[in-house]
Amino acid sequence: MVVDDEALVRSGFELILNASEDIQVVATAEGARATDAIRRERPDVVLLDIRMPDVDGLTVLREIQTLPEPPTVAMLTTFDTDEYILTALRSGAAGFLLKDTEPEQLAQLVRTLAAGGVVMSPKASRALLRGHPGTDAPEVAEDVARVNLLTDRERDVLVLIAEGLSNADIGTRIHLSAGTVKDHVSSILTKLRVSSRVQAALLAERAGLLSDDGTDAARGAR
Repeated sequence: MVVDDEALVRSGFELILNASEDIQVVATAEGARATDAIRRERPDVVLLDIRMPDVDGLTVLREIQTLPEPPTVAMLTTFDTDEYILTALRSGAAGFLLKDTEPEQLAQLVRTLAAGGVVMSPKASRALLRGHPGTDAPEVAEDVARVNLLTDRERDVLVLIAEGLSNADIGTRIHLSAGTVKDHVSSILTKLRVSSRVQAALLAERAGLLSDDGTDAARGAR
């Protein structure tokens, strides 16, 4: 489902995504009608504009999170340093997409979201974290301490979570069963004291676990 206040954006995303055989846009809506439409259509993934004039995306996100079986939500934005993105990610969004995402990439990003992955540009997330409060030295030190509780294998899994991979893709990458990866992810979230994969990815970035290209900066130091 695509939620945006601009009809052109809604129709454009719908046209691009419906061109994929394995993706169906079940509905589009403006912000004020989004929650009712989600209750009715029960989409697996919602692409939600973060800035809308009638009701802002953060309000809609909070409403969606109260549903019995909330869909995966990724925020749509024009700027990768939008001041509201970090709040949305901390509030349960599974990532964010820029509205000028290349059409050939859009379907794959939706597939990643549907498979439980994270959709978030590492470069953009670093810009967000540098530009917003909450990155002072004591908090970063606490993040590093929590990351240090992870085993080497859990750190490997955390880096792949930050790359946006689903459990199945992580298992393929490091030769583990999906069940084993699920256990690792559960342990990671518990040790890091976070409730979502996106929050884990943000914490990994703040702790310096990722290099500039999104890979494991600490791997070479082991």
